[in-house]
Amino acid sequence: MSEKRGKMSLSHKPSVRSGSHVSSSVSVKSDCSKGEPPEFSEKTPSATESLHYETLDTDFQINRNRNNFTDKLQGIFQDLEKKIITFLRNELIIFKKILQNEDMQYFVKDFNENRCRMKEVALDLTLYFLREMKQDEAADTLEDELSFIHQLKCSLKKKYQCVFEGIAKQGDSTLLKNIYTDLYITQGCSEQVNTEHEVRQIEVASRRHESQEIQVECKHLFEAPEQDKQIRTVLTKGVAGIGKSVSVQKFVLDWAEGKENQDISFIFPLPFREMNLKEKDKLSLMDLITQFFPETKGLNLTRRNQFKVLFILDGLDECRLPVNFKDNETWSDVSSPASLDVLLTNLIKGNLLPSALIWITSRPAAASKIPPDCIDRLTEIRGFNDAQKEEYLRKRFTDENQAKEVIDHVKQSKSLFIMCHIPVFCWISATVLQNILEEKRNNVVSNSEDTPKTLTQMYTHFLRFQIQQSRRKYDGEHTPDVSWDKDALFSLGKLAFDQLERNNVIFYDTDLEACGIDVYKASVYSGMCTQIFKKETGIVLGTMYCFVHLSIQEFIAALYAHLFLDMKKKSIFVRESAKWKYKSKTMIDLLKTAVDKALESDNGHLDLFLRFLLGLSLQSNQRLLQGLLTHEEDNEQSKEEIVQYIKQKLESNLSPERSINLFYCLNELNDQTLVKDIQTHLNKGSLSSADLSPAQWSALAFVLLTSDEELEEFDLQKFKKSDDCLIRLSAVIKTCKRALLNDCGLTDKSCPALASVLGSDTNLKELNMNNNNLQDSGVNLLCTGLKDINCKLEILRLSDCSISEEGYKALSSALRSNPSHLIELDLTGNDPGESGVKQLSDLLQDPNCQIKTLSLKKNCITEGGCHVLAAALNSNPSNLTELDLSENKLGNPGMKIILTLYENVQCRLEKLKLNCISITDEGCAALASAFNSNLRELDLSRNQIGDSGVSEICSLLRNSQTLQILRLSIHGVLHTVMVSTSCYSKATP
Repeated sequence: MSEKRGKMSLSHKPSVRSGSHVSSSVSVKSDCSKGEPPEFSEKTPSATESLHYETLDTDFQINRNRNNFTDKLQGIFQDLEKKIITFLRNELIIFKKILQNEDMQYFVKDFNENRCRMKEVALDLTLYFLREMKQDEAADTLEDELSFIHQLKCSLKKKYQCVFEGIAKQGDSTLLKNIYTDLYITQGCSEQVNTEHEVRQIEVASRRHESQEIQVECKHLFEAPEQDKQIRTVLTKGVAGIGKSVSVQKFVLDWAEGKENQDISFIFPLPFREMNLKEKDKLSLMDLITQFFPETKGLNLTRRNQFKVLFILDGLDECRLPVNFKDNETWSDVSSPASLDVLLTNLIKGNLLPSALIWITSRPAAASKIPPDCIDRLTEIRGFNDAQKEEYLRKRFTDENQAKEVIDHVKQSKSLFIMCHIPVFCWISATVLQNILEEKRNNVVSNSEDTPKTLTQMYTHFLRFQIQQSRRKYDGEHTPDVSWDKDALFSLGKLAFDQLERNNVIFYDTDLEACGIDVYKASVYSGMCTQIFKKETGIVLGTMYCFVHLSIQEFIAALYAHLFLDMKKKSIFVRESAKWKYKSKTMIDLLKTAVDKALESDNGHLDLFLRFLLGLSLQSNQRLLQGLLTHEEDNEQSKEEIVQYIKQKLESNLSPERSINLFYCLNELNDQTLVKDIQTHLNKGSLSSADLSPAQWSALAFVLLTSDEELEEFDLQKFKKSDDCLIRLSAVIKTCKRALLNDCGLTDKSCPALASVLGSDTNLKELNMNNNNLQDSGVNLLCTGLKDINCKLEILRLSDCSISEEGYKALSSALRSNPSHLIELDLTGNDPGESGVKQLSDLLQDPNCQIKTLSLKKNCITEGGCHVLAAALNSNPSNLTELDLSENKLGNPGMKIILTLYENVQCRLEKLKLNCISITDEGCAALASAFNSNLRELDLSRNQIGDSGVSEICSLLRNSQTLQILRLSIHGVLHTVMVSTSCYSKATP
């Protein structure tokens, strides 16, 4: 314990008694108190004499009162002593209970809620004397609970209780509790490499079935589903603007207000965007905490093990540190200085404060910076579900009719409603539509008469509104038209475009200066840029800038491309490569180049930029920007030409992700010809016979993906039975629960596309590939998806797919890598050979294998294969409930080996199919163990069972307690006995 903290002086503040007008420094002289006796005479006293007598009377009164006070002083102090002792005794009882951890949360909360100067003095006295008595641990504990924690909670409550929607300095603050809407958070998320723009990820997520996901409440992030598991580090992923930082804000505010997670002693929110400003500093972990939270100065986090501390590292994607887990030195001393990167990596790894909880938030692309072995729980914020979108919009409007009008409008546009999964987009939409509705009601004549139906229109209106708001606030302008500051927007656009190419969403003074932006102007102009200051410590740690949302940055970047062409008469891409230099003069050249560059992107980072760029080329949208853009070209001709260019691209071999984005681009250009053509085929039911072009197949995928109907089942036979059709529609399969691809003449050509679906964040639970010519090569390709940790497939049917030993080996290996989800496997009609059966048996004996239904019908399994299978199933007997070994060469010996499974008391096998395996009367006696088990259904049809065998079976039936259905052939006639209902039927096979 430091000397500074150990010695605490008792300060005495002067107090003034209530109602007293006499200074405590006044002294009454003795000669004034005596006075002379009054004269009783007839004459009237002079004025001087009267004053003299009054003074004598007053002095006499004071003297008498003082004598009375002195007489009562003993009693007063006795009462005072009792009151002080009673008060201190009560406070000491509370302090003792806190130290004994007896209902601590209640007493700490009660102390702080009724905190006053008297209680603080009692605490100061207690701390002082405890330290005088060398009881530092008790004093420190009390001070932590009642001073440090209280001060930290007060500071965080003040900081986090309000939310600024839009501009931090200029926007109107709102109490978080008034606007907060719960977000949809799920356990786990995709581990795949992202090949889609974040907006496309939201569009895909919007079709995900909520019933298949484990939902997590934000306040329960660190509560483990299993009692024996401890969660130290949580990583929460989510696209830009989805609500990660607001979730952090709500979590911290609930703690600071004493509502949730009160078992946590300290919460330290450390946003990466602010820690970037300390990038070059060397400091200890305690120094870092003190700089961000000055009220904790003197706190020693390592002093006691009972501290529960949470560090919230918000915005990993905004981090400009190397985050070098591999090469950074190990650091465990919280008091020794090191680089910020070393501190953070060791804190996450558990070398620094191993008992501390860690919560990291990040956009998906940056989440891979954290090694998987450092993460105990992975969650994903999906934003608003449909009900939450409406709840948020209703909270935003006090007028219920206005709220309903806005909700109805947003629902009319599929693309807008999907985007409302992102809370920031909900705010943008509400801001724009509220402004438009008010203008219409006030009959204001402006360019904003048409309500936005596309993303470009929405963001163009948003830009206009923000600039109008800025002009009204700072320049006093109240005109419906916008006066544009073209130079300022050009500079802001340059920043947006340059940083978009670098994948940066947080900018600093140097970034702005490189684009010629005046720092003051950037923080004020138009409200499109938010300036964030850290002022709680009394000093400004630094200044950061960001666009309200990544999509706004992309919109401003697209607007910059048009401004650049308008002002410089050349394309923004001309500076990048000699390849693009010849495309430098016209609008159509700019648009075609942008399409090509977007299609070249591996992760689709230019997809939304392209949508905005194309949308801004329309004359209807440029009218909204009148006075800013002055293109003199024929917009209609440019539109027709770029539409045809996009359709040509759709005829090429594009990935489903790139194709779908091109259809969204056509939407921004108000062209739905391909989509309407496909909808005609769908309505006629003529797709299976139609000879569609690649572009039409892509259009079909787009229509199915944007349909209001949820596709539970995808049946390829309804479309076109071919590999090409499956590949074109693979993005649709990803959104379905069941994929029926059987009997479609598929080959190994379609297997990579299917593997990609299986390895993605998909809804798919059942895959039926029966009766396709996949062969071993196709199964090998399919296995790359089956072994992916994202694969949650439960039913896999590969009947009659020409799979041999090599395919079984690959399949067994893949399912052992990811064994916990598959519960049904159908391999009927393949030829694994003895080696293949052995490989499959290795899977079945894996303790993690969950297969309940297994069909190995017509697999050429012999007696030797039965030994291997029985051994595997005996070592892991508790899952399999249904086994089909029909049409194999088992004979009586093979059957007897399989029936030994029932000798294992853990055997759960309820359905056993031994159809056509060459059983004779001799083998029927071996059925005794099966009939005495939990067997419910037995198929012995098409075997060579005679009268003696039937007699044996009948005697066993009388003793069976569980058998319900028995099928057997007698003299070529199939007999089915319903044992439980005493029903009997026979049929000729």
